[in-house]
Amino acid sequence: MFKTVKITHSLSRKVMSIFLVAITAVMFSSAAMSVQSLRGDSALDNKANKIVKHKVNTVEGGIKRNFKLQPPLIPHTTDKYQISLKNNGCMKCHSEKAYKKEKAPKVGDSHYIDRDGKTLEHVSSRRYFCTQCHATQIKDNPLVENTYEGI
Repeated sequence: MFKTVKITHSLSRKVMSIFLVAITAVMFSSAAMSVQSLRGDSALDNKANKIVKHKVNTVEGGIKRNFKLQPPLIPHTTDKYQISLKNNGCMKCHSEKAYKKEKAPKVGDSHYIDRDGKTLEHVSSRRYFCTQCHATQIKDNPLVENTYEGI
């Protein structure tokens, strides 16, 4: 009355692989549909992506640090600065040669030490890309309340 179908081992592996791929695809597609940006459901278009000019947080003597060994914050705009392998716009004012004339803080001595502890005549490649650690500050209302108290 009933016929028994014998499934080979390789066929069952193929069926199982196809099943797992299908389940994974369904999970990723449903996860991708539920992702929202911080802007909410609004679509990202040119009107929504207008660049807002902020007032830079210029402070005489620099911005107070919140924790020990915090990199100093940048109290001026840097959006027009070019930092590449051949050029570093920050060094026009903060280099050993220019900082006195520009009345700007000199790049820290630690930036001239390589990973082996040897002092160099130029900024170490580990410290060359300033905006990896130093962030420009703007005057703006915080997005969320912050109760952090520094040192």
